[in-house]
Amino acid sequence: MLLPDKALLAALLRRYRTWERLAHAAPEDPVRRRRLDDLSYTLCVLMGQRTAREAIRAAESHLGSAGELSGRQAQ
Repeated sequence: MLLPDKALLAALLRRYRTWERLAHAAPEDPVRRRRLDDLSYTLCVLMGQRTAREAIRAAESHLGSAGELSGRQAQ
């Protein structure tokens, strides 16, 4: 199975978490929900998983430690 570029994947995870927070802050906002759904779908496709939770777990595993995620944010 081909795996996505780590920098791209880290950026998508950061974006997902941002929109997740925004969607939880205003669950009635359809734009926020749609953005979160789009990012969930993208992560599922990239990681070959059926649910966002599984895709996030697979992405984090592919990226390695949480330190790698935070290190990518500085770039």
